[in-house]
Amino acid sequence: MSIKRIAINTGGGDAPGLNAVIRAATLAAINRGWECYGLRDGFNGIFFSERYEDGGAVRLTRDRVRGIGHLGGTILGTTNRGNPLKFPLRMPDGSVREIDRSGEIVEYFAKKQIDALISIGGDGSLTIAHALAKQGLTVVGVPKTIDNDLDKTFTTFGFDTAVAFATECLDRLHTTAESHQRLMVVEMMGRYAGWIALHSGIAGGAHAILLPEIPFDLDKVAEKIRQRDEYGRSYSLVVVAEGARVTDGQRAVMAPAEAGQAERLGGIGEQVARALSKKTGKEARTVVLGHLVRGGTPTSFDRLAAMRFGAAAVRALEQGKSGVMVSLAHPDVQYVPLEQVAGRMKAVPLDCDTLATGRDMGVCFGD
Repeated sequence: MSIKRIAINTGGGDAPGLNAVIRAATLAAINRGWECYGLRDGFNGIFFSERYEDGGAVRLTRDRVRGIGHLGGTILGTTNRGNPLKFPLRMPDGSVREIDRSGEIVEYFAKKQIDALISIGGDGSLTIAHALAKQGLTVVGVPKTIDNDLDKTFTTFGFDTAVAFATECLDRLHTTAESHQRLMVVEMMGRYAGWIALHSGIAGGAHAILLPEIPFDLDKVAEKIRQRDEYGRSYSLVVVAEGARVTDGQRAVMAPAEAGQAERLGGIGEQVARALSKKTGKEARTVVLGHLVRGGTPTSFDRLAAMRFGAAAVRALEQGKSGVMVSLAHPDVQYVPLEQVAGRMKAVPLDCDTLATGRDMGVCFGD
């Protein structure tokens, strides 16, 4: 297949490094004589093209992507409510029905004579990319999520930045917790995988880390805090992943799932702080890092990983590949079939070295 024109889109939550991928892919495409376009707000640029001055697809030129590699966010915009496989459509009676609009994307590409798509996103976006590839669209996926929960890649870009910021926050909380002899509970993003909580917790010297992969017993966490008091360490830092849950308990949900939107987690930090305060008699405070770990400037590692992914996605198209995701098999970039990634989550394995390191250092995981 001869490539002349490609499109790029970014879907799901934002992550540091998205603009670096866009820049690298755009320049790699232009250097091959290809035209490059960016779809606005996920696939909304296609579905609601009349809302955009540029028709929902912006021409990406050298000038358009100059100087964006170090910027957080995405110049194309992103959306969590534009899943074309389950697009929410409000019916006349007020109910909401999910319909499949993926065929409209294939038709759009044919009409605009766009030969291929580089889809940058997490599990949801790559599941969509896989579905589009099965319909005959030439698609290459790029793994993006701060949660690091995508399978078949050593890491995702955005994760290193999230961990670095969360670790800095823990460093700061140590001093204030010790000064006031308090128990500090820090809630981290990560949904159903505890990678951010685990890595930042170990690096930041947390005394207990509660992960979605290990249902926790707060009595054991309270015992850890009491032991520290006996040793003369009158403060403790507890890191809680937003998807963590007590043994035989439910996850803390702020908003249930609805059409086109997954459930929104949150509140577990406050629950843990209240319970531990009662069990230990210590004054407790809760800090929710939330979207702070998602925004901002990417680290040098994430910038380089993102640029390598973007350039590799274009190379994949040049080599005639489709239905694949670029993957970091450290230190090399390789290609894996989207069918091995879509719908699969990479949880923290209970035998991983980072978890073992925490146990060796006396960190309590509540199990």
